[in-house]
Amino acid sequence: MTDSSMPTARLGDGGPEVGVQGLGCMGMSFAYGPADADASRATLERALELGVTLYDTADVYGLGENERFLAPFLRAHRDDVVLATKFGLSLDHVDPTKRTIRGDAPYVRQCVEASLDRLGVDVIDLYYMHRRDVNVPIEETVGAMAELVREGKVKHLGLSEVTAGELRAAHAVHPIAAVQSEWSLFSRDIEAGVVPAAAELGVALVPYSPLGRGFLTGSVTGTDGLAADDFRRQQPRFTGDNAVANAALLAPVRALAEAHDATLGQIALAWVQQRAQVHGLPVIPIPGTRKPTRVEENTAATGIALTEDELSALEPIAEKVAGERYADMTFTSAGRE
Repeated sequence: MTDSSMPTARLGDGGPEVGVQGLGCMGMSFAYGPADADASRATLERALELGVTLYDTADVYGLGENERFLAPFLRAHRDDVVLATKFGLSLDHVDPTKRTIRGDAPYVRQCVEASLDRLGVDVIDLYYMHRRDVNVPIEETVGAMAELVREGKVKHLGLSEVTAGELRAAHAVHPIAAVQSEWSLFSRDIEAGVVPAAAELGVALVPYSPLGRGFLTGSVTGTDGLAADDFRRQQPRFTGDNAVANAALLAPVRALAEAHDATLGQIALAWVQQRAQVHGLPVIPIPGTRKPTRVEENTAATGIALTEDELSALEPIAEKVAGERYADMTFTSAGRE
């Protein structure tokens, strides 16, 4: 049973209504070092109790393991959750820093069949193109995704890290329910084009890494203590002088946390949640965690309202951030705008 006190928002025109905060499940199988499976399962259950209904994964997370991990939870709560997964991005089994992106129609179909099998479901609620294959017309990729909707394998379509122009072109082929992109106090590049286009088209924004991959919580401000296979070791904002400079930017976040008797992470999430009012579109961030106590902390941020003066105090942060959000930005909307 979910907690009805969490506000809800709709994913696009005619899309499903979900809690205004979702859950990113990637870290339960991938990217942030070893995870405790029992704690992760407890996190999934606690999130649902707190009103979280959008659960986000992808076929690339753990090379399919994240989808397999979620399968028992989904079987137990299929009517209560909105399942989002993605296709189009694959990693090299030997060198995970090497990426391959595909968006051709046969690959789309191959991926959805594999995801349905791993997830143990008959239909995916929200199916994202994870990254844009610039060698394939986006109309072809989205056309293939639309076929899946007509066949009943997918209910709604999403895109991740697309430009405003790509979103408009895709939406002309088939309605897009949501765009997923990085959006946080540290990463605001999508506000230039993608966010206005989404608002214009009635598309929801699903911010990933709304906590700056942990940096905005104040608990991880560099690579010290990270597992050897933690992918943040390759992220420019976590290394060297960049990390030192970015840690200093947390001062106003810390001040507001003290004023609200909140954590830094809660202030960062409250800021993201309030982008909905600022930009006039549904915003459903998907902070990731593997601990029930952390999901309790994160969801409590939906009850924090920052004043205009407080929002103004946070406004200068993004333009001062040192380092790009990825070492290679060509895979992002900002790299193509």
